Amino acid sequence: MRPLGVAITGFGNVGRHVAEMLELRRHGYRERFGVDVRITGVCGSAAGLVDSNGLSAKRLQERPAFTPGLSGDLFMSAVRADILIDAGPSDYRTGGASLTYLRAALRRHMHALVVSKGALVTDLRNLQHLAAANSVSLRFSGAAAAALPTVDLIEHNLAGTKVLAIEAVLTGTTNFILNEMLQGGLDIHEALRLAQEKGIAEPDPTFDIDGWDTASKLIIIANSALGMDLHLDSLPRQGIRSVSDIDVEQWRTRGVAPRLVGFVNRQTGPVRAGIELREYPQNHPFAGLQGSMKAIRVLTEEMGELTVLGGASSTPATAAAVLKDLDHVLSRITA
Repeated sequence: MRPLGVAITGFGNVGRHVAEMLELRRHGYRERFGVDVRITGVCGSAAGLVDSNGLSAKRLQERPAFTPGLSGDLFMSAVRADILIDAGPSDYRTGGASLTYLRAALRRHMHALVVSKGALVTDLRNLQHLAAANSVSLRFSGAAAAALPTVDLIEHNLAGTKVLAIEAVLTGTTNFILNEMLQGGLDIHEALRLAQEKGIAEPDPTFDIDGWDTASKLIIIANSALGMDLHLDSLPRQGIRSVSDIDVEQWRTRGVAPRLVGFVNRQTGPVRAGIELREYPQNHPFAGLQGSMKAIRVLTEEMGELTVLGGASSTPATAAAVLKDLDHVLSRITA
């Protein structure tokens, strides 16, 4: 049976979940695609581990001694892999180490599955060109709202249509906080602390509550699926940091639900895009989003409007989105 090597760069929570889930699905890959998918290397920022015979999830769970310095170019030179899964931290200014890994992988004819948003925000177009030039796939469901289908929805389910507008709740953290303020009576600090305790919000929540996370996901979706050229530093952006108890009481009085949304509107006149805190009546689908659920509404010229709800934020959900992309790659490889 043909062996197929997978390398994982960035071995934090998401990377470890990917490894565990991949191990559980390994038998299914053999039956469905006739390939033996094995993890042949993992690395973090300062150390790594490679084994062409495969690293089992159990071995990785035991936290074996990683080789110091085996990261970056040294890791890419040492690992033997057909697919790279990048789950490292995001650098939204330069693309960081993730961008270096992705460029190296694509040039070496490796398919790339991406969780790190920074590289896609800073250099998506060039990465797509590099993937096409080397006849490999570049997929990033894990970066574009993970469990909520976004790019796939537009590129596959709505293929051939003219997209007039997109409106989406893309950050589960802000949805959770707003719900706890409106429904649970918490102030923003209490709601944020609860989100952190549940592992929904990061210890430093700035990126989520100031709208940067929503902005980065919108940029990836719009630039990839709509061929746009949005940039993080020029996209109008609103967050929820300044939401007060007075705001919450006014929302209750008016019977509306606040949602932080990313939007693109190109129905008439100049294209508009940005991140806004919007209000929705109780009969609107977005008003019913509970917990850290997300949603996307796409308006097309030919098929009308389509709304998808779900995709709550969690590490297992992000890992599952990565392996959804892996299924598509395996289908392509073994077709």
